Amino acid sequence: MRIAIVAESFLPLMNGVTHSILRVLEHLQERGDEVMVIAPSTSDTDVSSVVKGAYVHRLPSVPLAGYTNVRVALGGVNRVKRILADFAPDVVHLASPFVLGWRAVQAAHHLGIPTVAIYQTEVPSYAGRYGVPFLENWAWNRVDNIHLLADRTLVPSTFALNQLRGRGILRVDMWRRGVDTARFNPAKRSTAWRSSILSGGSATPGGSAAPGGSAAPGRERIIGYVGRLAVEKQVEDLAVLADLPGTRLVVVGDGPQRAALEAALPGAVFTGFLGGDALAEAVASFDLFVHPGEFETFCQTIQEAMASGVPVVATGRGGPLDLVENSRTGWLYEPGNLAQLRGYVQDLMGDDAKRRAFGTAALASVQGRTWPALSAELVRQYQSVIDGEELAELPAPPVPVLPASPLTSSKGLAS
Repeated sequence: MRIAIVAESFLPLMNGVTHSILRVLEHLQERGDEVMVIAPSTSDTDVSSVVKGAYVHRLPSVPLAGYTNVRVALGGVNRVKRILADFAPDVVHLASPFVLGWRAVQAAHHLGIPTVAIYQTEVPSYAGRYGVPFLENWAWNRVDNIHLLADRTLVPSTFALNQLRGRGILRVDMWRRGVDTARFNPAKRSTAWRSSILSGGSATPGGSAAPGGSAAPGRERIIGYVGRLAVEKQVEDLAVLADLPGTRLVVVGDGPQRAALEAALPGAVFTGFLGGDALAEAVASFDLFVHPGEFETFCQTIQEAMASGVPVVATGRGGPLDLVENSRTGWLYEPGNLAQLRGYVQDLMGDDAKRRAFGTAALASVQGRTWPALSAELVRQYQSVIDGEELAELPAPPVPVLPASPLTSSKGLAS
């Protein structure tokens, strides 16, 4: 099979889109498929033109204002059309299409090449967070146009499925994300890593102890976040946890908001970007994983935390609705209800037995979600659109119901 993957973002930028592409490329390389990636250019001269067996065709690009490591490809539909015509793929994979992807879906349509679009980023909803809400309708129109023209759209969650169906986009099917359970697993938990993080002293001013118990400086429980430090991730909401006694907030990641977040969360530990085994060690060493972002179509870092045996508290919107089961693998709080966020964190940090039980259930819930299995499923989707098969009408998925009021724990943080 010959496959062209059009990537809105790609190496050296690491994010959810790039991560998914890399895992898919590994699978396609093992299969012996011929693959080309079309992606924005980069100023990094050390980036190879061949990644996982795929040739990477770079288009001239410019940095996105305010987010300089994100680049926007230049050029029109005809340029992409020439590239696709020369490569003659059997199918075009549009990875989180918006700018370059819009050109590519038009080019492929003109050439009669079937397309599979991966809806992975809720770009329109970012507009309000970035102070330009007047662009949201325009952005949704762009999303609609891309996915109405694509032969098939794949979404990672029931929330995203319902979202696109509600906009009249009907050629939609589910394609979740895999997780590397060999890399992310509870065995990576490290006493040494925890000691290095906590050696700076108490997580709360003056080392205040928890009601009903105490936590000596350097022995706090770790509340962790992993992700880009960008406006849409709402990391500043974690300030509501800053004074929880006996805890230390650890923020893993980098991005344009880092300086502002360090000022807003002066008691937190900021590790910067971690990858590979260093990331797996950090995640497994958390006691609780928290993700406050409301615009996640999936949220791979939640799945990685669960594979590491770490329970999760996340906002009850988007991808987390499918990943976190209330009162079993973690808690989902109502978007914007930071009192509920704090209450759920207190609940798990104050009850060691419950936290361990949630972590065990979280680990069990992600078994079988391997990248090879998910990538094989994607290849079946490729073949289906190549063969011109129509999707069977999907039943309406259930809508998760969140608890209506904040949970408050009668327990303090045990020592």
